[in-house]
Amino acid sequence: MASVFPIFQKEISSFFNSLIAYVVMAVFLIVLGLIVWVFPDSNLLDYGYADLDSFFYLTPYVLLFLIPAITMRTFSEEIRTGTLELLLTKPLPVWELVVGKFLANWFLVLITLLPTTIYVYSIWQLGNPVGNLDLAAVGGAYVGLFLLSGCMAAMGIFASALNDNQIVGFVLAALLAFVWYVGWGSLSILLGSGLGAQFFHYLALDAQYLSLGKGLIDLGSVVYQISLILVFVWGTVQRVQTLRS
Repeated sequence: MASVFPIFQKEISSFFNSLIAYVVMAVFLIVLGLIVWVFPDSNLLDYGYADLDSFFYLTPYVLLFLIPAITMRTFSEEIRTGTLELLLTKPLPVWELVVGKFLANWFLVLITLLPTTIYVYSIWQLGNPVGNLDLAAVGGAYVGLFLLSGCMAAMGIFASALNDNQIVGFVLAALLAFVWYVGWGSLSILLGSGLGAQFFHYLALDAQYLSLGKGLIDLGSVVYQISLILVFVWGTVQRVQTLRS
């Protein structure tokens, strides 16, 4: 574990030293701001109720593009420039390298989400009476976003480790996130009923995320998402191991 924190620090520093970091975060916050306060079909001021349902429903779809944009350079750039090969010659456990990079990417997503908590305060103040807001549901939804972003970040670094092209890494990460968030649920609907439909419905991250948004922390949902994170982190470790050999 000794190398995890230095790698974490290096990734955070590298990200904020690039212009793309600020562009990605700014675009994310602007798009969410437009969704929450401006667009007629989703803005909270016209909704008439003191809740953040539209924000929590639409944010994952924005994350489908934000997180791949953050993770796409994690390994792809180092593979392209040859710095990963140099790094792997050092007596550094591969799993520490991967975990450090994963935690850094996850943390960057959480930093980007942090300013959205101002929406909670705004709706709290706009409620009639003031404070007329279901904080349990809001808290559960943020836990859902926290876990969902972890799953997508794990998928993103896995996709980034597969090749040396950042754009390909972005597309693969977005595809994986889309399949897990939208695809499995759509497949379960097509199957109608039965064990197959129930299985794919359980795999779907949107079902897991929406269940947390009801204000009840479902242990099964939490365990599933943490397990999914571990699977993709393990897959990334295996991929990087092949690059070392």
